[in-house]
Amino acid sequence: MPLPLRRPALVLTTLLTVFAVCVSAGCAAETRDTDDARPKPTGKTGASADTGPPAPKPDGSPGDLLVAGRPITGWQPTGIPKAPFERTYTDGELYASVTGYRSTAFGATGLDAVVREDIEAGKDVATTIDPAIQRAAFDGLRGREGAAVALDAKTGDILGLVSAPSFDPAAFSGNSTADVKAWDRLQEGGTDGPLRNRALRSADNPGTAAHVLVAAAALEKGLLASVDTPTRSPADHTVPGSATEFSGDPAHCADASLREALRHSCANVFARVASDLGAGALASTAEAFGFGQDSMRTPVPALESVWPREAENPAQLALLANGLFEVKATPVQMAMVMAVLANGGHRVRPHLVADPETPVPPRRAVSQHTADQLRSALDAPVGAWVPSASVAWALSFTRTPAGRPLAVAVSLDSPADATSQAAAVARQITEADKG
Repeated sequence: MPLPLRRPALVLTTLLTVFAVCVSAGCAAETRDTDDARPKPTGKTGASADTGPPAPKPDGSPGDLLVAGRPITGWQPTGIPKAPFERTYTDGELYASVTGYRSTAFGATGLDAVVREDIEAGKDVATTIDPAIQRAAFDGLRGREGAAVALDAKTGDILGLVSAPSFDPAAFSGNSTADVKAWDRLQEGGTDGPLRNRALRSADNPGTAAHVLVAAAALEKGLLASVDTPTRSPADHTVPGSATEFSGDPAHCADASLREALRHSCANVFARVASDLGAGALASTAEAFGFGQDSMRTPVPALESVWPREAENPAQLALLANGLFEVKATPVQMAMVMAVLANGGHRVRPHLVADPETPVPPRRAVSQHTADQLRSALDAPVGAWVPSASVAWALSFTRTPAGRPLAVAVSLDSPADATSQAAAVARQITEADKG
């Protein structure tokens, strides 16, 4: 679908252990894989898993990670008996958010850590990444700080996963002086540097992008019959029992329907809807979309996205409804929100590795009626700039010529309104999808 800029309405604002496990940059959890979380690798995306013993590589090297059937990793001999091979990477920066890194000196993260048992057994592991979508997301984020996630809404396949700025894992995969220097340079950014996977491990206020969830709650709980039912919302909504006010564009937001409120980011409407629904209804709807899942694995663990179940006062409830205060979401979570709508109300688990042996069945998140209503209302993407979090969002869904439903989330770290730039990245991603 087209991706025009939509400016949000004003809302209130806030060393040498071989293959050791990384414990910096929030990635320690990546190695806590369990038997049910660790996927069975395949020879190519969507192929049947090989249940027999892994065929050894001719040179005895470990396995590789594949994109569209082609290896994006490799191995080179070191001549060191205790660590005979050193990891190599093809297009390392392009795929770093997917592969993570595997270093003789500094451990492992990402898929290279989570599926290490299969890799070390000589098996290749096929990812779900679409190289064209990955390239479009990477190029779109070049020179910026942010993240982009593209999901097949029906299958949960992660087709694109990019965190920017990126890094080249080949620069420090060994244990030489050059590897140490490259590693040290990457540490200069601290926990917010390139080693942090913003697509999975960064959670920010979604701001008015959270209006989609509030609208879903209003429909699911029967507060409003449709997205075209007028709401009782003055353009300047004063929160009961306080002087806190939430405003919307008077020309579009006074007593607006959900369709108009979503289109014009009417903070007043969603503050009013929240007061009628209550904190519990908002939280349960958010949880149905995937919030509060502290064990979500792709199989690389994602940071939990949070929607509080309670509000201390009406003003705090209105802040939650506008994606502020303690509401925090990762880019992969916001892509899931759009995927639910694109998939008729069903939520599937996002995953980077195909596992046809033990597929996770979809869960009903919202009714078909709610999904259809919201899909009809979102004829333009959801955009939001959250000044208090210095982040801009662009969310969209579309259907490819081949019929694949695609959900996209882009976040950009920016002290100024960058919704147009985020929308441009989302457009690049959707235009790259030929599936």
